[in-house]
Amino acid sequence: MQYMNWRMVNGFMAEHEAAQAMIECENLVKIYKTKDIEVLALQGLEMRVDKGELLAIIGNSGSGKSTFLNMIGGLDRPSAGRLMVDGKDLFKLNERELVDYKRRTVGFVWQNNGRNLVPYLTAWQNVQMPMLFDSGKKKKQRALELLEMVGLSNKKHSRLTQLSGGEQQRVAIAIALANAPKLLLADEPTGSVDAKTGAYILDVLRAINRETEITTVIVTHDQTLAKKVHRVVAIRDGKISSERIMKQSYLDRWNEIDAMTSAQEVQDEYAILDRAGRLQIPRDMLEKMQITGNRVKMEMADGKIILEKPEEEKKEN
Repeated sequence: MQYMNWRMVNGFMAEHEAAQAMIECENLVKIYKTKDIEVLALQGLEMRVDKGELLAIIGNSGSGKSTFLNMIGGLDRPSAGRLMVDGKDLFKLNERELVDYKRRTVGFVWQNNGRNLVPYLTAWQNVQMPMLFDSGKKKKQRALELLEMVGLSNKKHSRLTQLSGGEQQRVAIAIALANAPKLLLADEPTGSVDAKTGAYILDVLRAINRETEITTVIVTHDQTLAKKVHRVVAIRDGKISSERIMKQSYLDRWNEIDAMTSAQEVQDEYAILDRAGRLQIPRDMLEKMQITGNRVKMEMADGKIILEKPEEEKKEN
């Protein structure tokens, strides 16, 4: 017998709705078309991210998580639905407005440092690049402040070949913050570094989120990293399949979470209801219940919704 938690418990939904939204998407669809094939990357995705929130998005390759990041980053256009970021309707932005949106609203950190950094420039000069139209004195001081924020003020004159992978990624974070964006997006920011360096990069992102209150969305395969984030959204087949929320007992005990700590111990998992009341059950739960068909037995008991394997499947086993 399997008991499911729900997002509406303990006042979470009321608190969530009261906060201001940075990202709101409803029934978001993205279709990629070629001459011979049509791929549905997002299939009615619905999500809300509050201002100042630190959120991780997880999912298998092809699940739609990077597509979603590109949508909110202004790098790709949605096919259908509704997408609002910082009060801007991304469906209605013309090309000039979209360029301004990418320059002023969003900062992006890529997994591949070749997309983040210019190799023949120093760390200090790289951070100044997004501020080309600012006065020289202002951008130099801003670059120094950002390098200090990511713990690299002593590496300001170092070029790409003189920096480790983790240091390059921290420079990339400083570059993403150069124009004081309201939204920081990180696509697999720890994907090319070892576990220890990845944990340090996450600590940098968490500290920036806490000190500046910049809304931060991280796409990751790193389960240890995901366990250290307050809210984790799992995307499957272009839709949200579940959410995990940090348990209150762990909110002030980040350093106690390591690779051996189970996600169930650290976070409560919630199934997601869409606007029509349909429920997505996480695949690993279905596997544990040994559900092979497309039906489950459902009943109410003591204020809980209970899902079980259908009687006929129990008899077959």
